[in-house]
Amino acid sequence: MLEIKKVRILLADDHALFRSGMKYVLAGLDGDVEIIEGSNYADAVKIAEENKDLDIALVDLSMPGLDNFNGLRRLREELGDVPVVIVSALDRGPEIRQAMECGISGYIPKTLESSIVLSALKLVFSGGVYLPPALLDEDRSRGSIDSIEANGGKAARLTPRQRDVLALVARGLSNKEIARDLELAEGTVKLHVTALLKVLGVNNRTQAVVKANALGLTSRVSSEGTTAI
Repeated sequence: MLEIKKVRILLADDHALFRSGMKYVLAGLDGDVEIIEGSNYADAVKIAEENKDLDIALVDLSMPGLDNFNGLRRLREELGDVPVVIVSALDRGPEIRQAMECGISGYIPKTLESSIVLSALKLVFSGGVYLPPALLDEDRSRGSIDSIEANGGKAARLTPRQRDVLALVARGLSNKEIARDLELAEGTVKLHVTALLKVLGVNNRTQAVVKANALGLTSRVSSEGTTAI
């Protein structure tokens, strides 16, 4: 008999009505969904401490006690490898960028339609990063010619193979999956990932996707949440 995977989700938001609506949306995910609710930052931390088998955490950036980005960093550390996705009414570029610097795996504005929210979460579950399309467009429009030229020099040093790897990193593929798609050894893929991080001047895959989008190395993320290069 086929066992249905259980998906355990931390849902932390101080508005009970929003949590109810979000639970309805999350029911559209594949598998048996279990949702553990918290109404403030203290709840979220306690849930993270007591549940080490969470699959994802959905957190409001304006929750009581969160203390904005310092609290987000602490919660992110407590959750370890569990992907954290911000679901917030705040959809301005500065807040999104600061949240991304805390190591989150996605930022979902509360204004998005439920179908797009599901697509964004599925992208995160696959190892990808979801960013609002408007942010990517804003990053490109804000970049001055000097900035683009300066950063473009770094981008030009990416080899064709590194660009191939970057494309698949942006799609959320793991090193193993990239190795299979490009018919390379997994160790070779790791070397390419390390090299492209160095060239782009970033520390991790999330920052690489953000930087690549800002430099125009990727096409805009579609409304369905799929990133293409």
